[in-house]
Amino acid sequence: MPDAQAAPSAPAIRGWCPTAWRPMEAGDGLLVRVRPPLGRLTAMQAVALAHLGRQHGNGLIDLTNRAALQIRGVSAQSHPVLIAQLVALGLTDADPAREARRAIILTPDWQAGDDSYRIAQALLERLDDLPNLPPKIGIAIDTGPAPALQQVPADFRFERSESGAIILRADGRAMGTPVRTGLSAQALIALARWFVASGGTASGRMARHHAPMPGEADMAPAAARSLQTALAQAPGPFHGIPFGQIEAGDLAAMASHPGVIALRLTPWRGLVVEGGTQNSGLAASDPLLRVDACPGAPACPQASVATRGLAARLAPHVGESLHVSGCAKGCARPAPADIVLTGRDGGFDLARKARAGSPAEHAALTPDQILALFGAR
Repeated sequence: MPDAQAAPSAPAIRGWCPTAWRPMEAGDGLLVRVRPPLGRLTAMQAVALAHLGRQHGNGLIDLTNRAALQIRGVSAQSHPVLIAQLVALGLTDADPAREARRAIILTPDWQAGDDSYRIAQALLERLDDLPNLPPKIGIAIDTGPAPALQQVPADFRFERSESGAIILRADGRAMGTPVRTGLSAQALIALARWFVASGGTASGRMARHHAPMPGEADMAPAAARSLQTALAQAPGPFHGIPFGQIEAGDLAAMASHPGVIALRLTPWRGLVVEGGTQNSGLAASDPLLRVDACPGAPACPQASVATRGLAARLAPHVGESLHVSGCAKGCARPAPADIVLTGRDGGFDLARKARAGSPAEHAALTPDQILALFGAR
């Protein structure tokens, strides 16, 4: 088995995520990201979006780790028509600048009128007051009984403190500042303006920005609650989707089932079926949902290897977190994984407790060698 400390060849890093108005080119066409308000599609919106995925794309829809949707395979010619229809459905803002600021993630157990709902609505009403932020900046509204989104990419976090107060915390900082729900949008706007004024745009992300924080940040968030605990409080069963990719027809069928009111997006490769009565997808504990794997080759032009077939075969044999990445960008999982396989020049580099692209413990492995290494053959 080859051993090396080789670093994978550098992929082209764009430094931004797609939006509806600014799609990203992939191997199968344009990726058009859709961020429904409050992370929720009514049953009618879900059926309509599925139709658009077939009409303007290749019929595949991704669920992202930021609780958004991506319509795959869109052509440059059909994109303007798709945008107009998404705006008409209320799934995309008619103003591209406002749409770019709507990177807001809510825990899926929010209820109408609770703190998470009120904070989200206040932010949506004041998007125009936010400064221009780097393209990957995100906001997590995580004010349930205890945080559930701490492993989800975000830069500004509304959380519940150990004492039950709501705090606003900058990602990468241990402590947050107490805020009143009615002043939450104002507090976030002030923090975002400080981020820009103190040079945060050059850092790109809050966790990489080390300027002294303004004001007093002296409250710690409560101990995080588990995924299962958060989903148990959601208004319907969780429908886990392998690798977060669903065919448009399956999405439409899920939304059309009797009794279904809406679908709530989660950052955990699955949907909460509001009004549903039983889970017809993978359970949250399924090993396949512990695996992060990007589309790989040929869907992504950066990838030199196929990823998801290998990841599916490995999932039952790896009790730890597993990330299979088509290249060193690591789009499917920015955080470290216990086992990471990074595609490079048609082979895989294996590293442990690392991110995609980290120096390899074993380099240039074939899928058969990897399967044998984990007893999966």
